[in-house]
Amino acid sequence: MFTENIRWRKMVDMRSSDGFYPSPVICLNDKEIPGLYVKREDMIPYSFGGNKARKALLFFKEIDEGDYDCVVTYGSSHSNHCRVIANMSAARKMPCYLIGPAEVSDTTFNSRLMDILGVEQTIVPVEEVSDTIDKKLAELKSAGKKPYFIAGGGHGNTGTQAYVDCYEEIREFEQTNGIKFDYIFFASGTGTTQAGLVCGQLLNNDYRKIVGISIARKNPRGRDVVLSSIKEYFNECYPEKGITSEQIEEKTIFLDDYTGDGYGKDSNEIKSIIKDSLIRYGMPLDATYTGKAFFGMKEYIQKEGIEDKNILFIHTGGTPLFFDEIIG
Repeated sequence: MFTENIRWRKMVDMRSSDGFYPSPVICLNDKEIPGLYVKREDMIPYSFGGNKARKALLFFKEIDEGDYDCVVTYGSSHSNHCRVIANMSAARKMPCYLIGPAEVSDTTFNSRLMDILGVEQTIVPVEEVSDTIDKKLAELKSAGKKPYFIAGGGHGNTGTQAYVDCYEEIREFEQTNGIKFDYIFFASGTGTTQAGLVCGQLLNNDYRKIVGISIARKNPRGRDVVLSSIKEYFNECYPEKGITSEQIEEKTIFLDDYTGDGYGKDSNEIKSIIKDSLIRYGMPLDATYTGKAFFGMKEYIQKEGIEDKNILFIHTGGTPLFFDEIIG
């Protein structure tokens, strides 16, 4: 029923000689959208996978090669990023300090996992987060510690690079399997997943539509964050390419029509598509990220009258949040 790319390629060494293969690309054989494929980032073999695992591998490569003894990061109780960072820190017996917003601090399966992994959490009103991060870093340095700070969601050029790498995996799959994806859809949150994919597209001068479905942020802010990440990456990593603002603007599609009630909020439509995906494909989605994006993709395809195109949905992970919806 499924076709899958299982060609092996060495990725980032995670403190061992174990290699990782590119996340599989699977044809869903969907009757409504015959050309629909999914890149299962949730199957990256570490801590439930996802885009945050891909990014964390690069962050911890820097940590392992540097002189650091603890990690500080930011995120909510729903954060896949914080769960993966907590797991990689715990594996190294490295203290991990999480600053979280009180406004999104309900109990989730991700937050339970963070508790198990021994994260030290500081929960404050969102307007106090930035100052609290600064104070925590200063406190640790005063105590003789050497903290490594990771921005929320893995924001920054390292996070962007992870999805430049992912874009190369997609191109390799296309070349190997004789297929070209006309559209790529995914959940767009803090921005570096989308930024990396757009950077990959611009570096390869490819023509296709890369469509980020916002899970919370509205325009213009949501799109501006992505644009800023793309420009930062090219300014620092490829200034010689001469990529213009006009080129970046043209390639950055950020849809804010499907955010529902905001971050971590769901709707009956999202719950319905999560259930449908499980039954039809055996594929877990969640109400915070991938469920919104999958729903938004299907709505966009219908609205735009897209037919006879090859479409790739990037499943960016969030399996623990799936159980929040199923078990509650």
